Amino acid sequence: METEISDNNPYPALTPPDLLSVPSGLARSQFHAMGTTISFLVPLEALPRAEEIVRTLFADWEQTLSRFLPDSGLSQLNRLAGNPVIVEELLFDVLSRALVAAQATNGIYDPTLLNQLAQLGYDRSFDELPVEQPAIVHSTEPGGRWRDMQLVQALRMVTLPAGVAVDFGGIAKGMAVDAALQQLGAEGIQIALVNAGGDLAVRGVPALEQQWPIEVQGKNHSWVIPLKRGAMATSGVSRRHWQQGTQTRHHLLDPRTGLPAQSGLWSVTVVADSGEQAEVAAKVAFLLGEEQGVEFLHRHDLSGLLVHTDGSWTTAGYWPKEAML
Repeated sequence: METEISDNNPYPALTPPDLLSVPSGLARSQFHAMGTTISFLVPLEALPRAEEIVRTLFADWEQTLSRFLPDSGLSQLNRLAGNPVIVEELLFDVLSRALVAAQATNGIYDPTLLNQLAQLGYDRSFDELPVEQPAIVHSTEPGGRWRDMQLVQALRMVTLPAGVAVDFGGIAKGMAVDAALQQLGAEGIQIALVNAGGDLAVRGVPALEQQWPIEVQGKNHSWVIPLKRGAMATSGVSRRHWQQGTQTRHHLLDPRTGLPAQSGLWSVTVVADSGEQAEVAAKVAFLLGEEQGVEFLHRHDLSGLLVHTDGSWTTAGYWPKEAML
């Protein structure tokens, strides 16, 4: 689909690469949380308050939602699969949104694939994951068990099917980015960018600019893509992959097989209104592959860049192809 310019187009003219440095009047800070690097840009005078807001939020979300922390709310819920469990509000909210995403994508996004991930070797933080692992004896099962989960909103009660464990994947990071921007806005900080390992969203634009210049990585190149509003997320296999016996594994599992997707794609980057939506859409488009992935993005009126394993690329929606020439 050709790039169009209209009042609804979030992509204005390309920003020169030299503006990838911190824009005038803004300050950058970063730290590690939720298994990735969290960074944010805000006006210099707002930095102390923004530090407090963003660091506290991501620490709280990690403590509740991390599958790698044995005392997190999510880990406790997974250990009690088969039993009704009253969970804290944040966990219930994210789980509810994950089920909405699963339903909206006909199960292509599936939050109940943790056991399959662990069986394939992703059973600890990726920083601690051995690059080479022994082959597995038993085959993995397909997903779909999210359909058997029971949620009682009035009690914040969750019952996971016996033998099922939840891993939210990137949707939790996308939602955390959205929540951080919302809190910054509530404190009067109207210009901000929050980035959680490549899942980012923006509020306003720098005072002397018309957009945020965002570097998007392909397999062989990177491009500077101008983002005026909304969020951007990328799903791909450039970093999180390992060897299990003779099989190369990665973390993006196809719930139809329970195995790493073989979609012919290297990465998918999507722009949407929210980090939550962008993250889910990028993952789903990656799992579906080029043809169905583009159709999915068009159907939901989303813009995206699909990079193939050979380094070539395809776009969908308003994605600014002129920025990539």
